[in-house]
Amino acid sequence: MEMHDYEIVDIQGDYAQLRQLDADNPELFPVAIALLPFSSDVGTKLHGMMGMFEIVG
Repeated sequence: MEMHDYEIVDIQGDYAQLRQLDADNPELFPVAIALLPFSSDVGTKLHGMMGMFEIVG
């Protein structure tokens, strides 16, 4: 699996909706909030894959 860049665009209940930034794909990717770094919020940019994410500047 490859690492990708994402941005959190929405949070609904226990899931965050991520947009992949390094691909031309308009679909959102749902991820359980429990798998994201502690201070993640709407607008946070992340780098990672399948449950292993880190916040990037």
